[in-house]
Amino acid sequence: MRLGFAASAPFGAGVLERLASCHEIAFCLTQPDAQAGRGRGLRPAPAKLTALKLGIPVVESLDEPLDAETIVLVAYGRLIPKDLVDRHLWLNVHPSLLPRWRGAAPVERAIMAGDTETGVTIIRLVEELDAGPIAAQERVPIGPDDDAGAVYDRAVPLSIDLLERVLSAPAFEPQPVEGVTYAEKIGPGDRLLDLSRPEEALNRVRALSPHIGARADLEGRPVVVWRARVEDGRFVPVEVQPPGGRRMGYDEWLRGLR
Repeated sequence: MRLGFAASAPFGAGVLERLASCHEIAFCLTQPDAQAGRGRGLRPAPAKLTALKLGIPVVESLDEPLDAETIVLVAYGRLIPKDLVDRHLWLNVHPSLLPRWRGAAPVERAIMAGDTETGVTIIRLVEELDAGPIAAQERVPIGPDDDAGAVYDRAVPLSIDLLERVLSAPAFEPQPVEGVTYAEKIGPGDRLLDLSRPEEALNRVRALSPHIGARADLEGRPVVVWRARVEDGRFVPVEVQPPGGRRMGYDEWLRGLR
């Protein structure tokens, strides 16, 4: 089947790579290169890098022609105008059990909330955020040691299985009206750890690893915390990263301070 594709984030890049192995992808609609990193240089979106690697034409503006009747959208990061929503069949792959966790950071918010499961839902795109009718949905467990990266990795092959089921014969049912929650975009305040609440701090570390990172002051020094555990009711860092440095074990970082 000939499909369009729209994505920016790493999750979308993973789905694109697998989908392109069994369907013709006419284009990849993605966000323009954005400033990132300490030097604030321009960095392409992960989905763009995957599209270029696969030889798929890249589209970076909604004003350009989108030459496909059906477009698969996965973590694109921008609202689609109504005229384009009406012009194409948009199949939105959303990594949550909709209507729970509509919005920009569904896996991260699920882990922060202590959820033990999430899912993948395929919906038809509508104007209201992640509120379209459901074509397919499956559950994904969240283990006590899973970080967001592990959950997203588990969601990629499931997304392909659900898309194959939907693409052959699309059919939709309205979302439930009860149980709606919203997964707001991760902001600077979401990265700060409250070490007086060990379990919540651990969930935050898991939710923000491996792509964002949680922040804390340890031994009077600011660090990013990538892995941690709770031991005897205490928050115990396992892997940290000092400003401008590399990721390392917490014990190694402590030796460096001494």
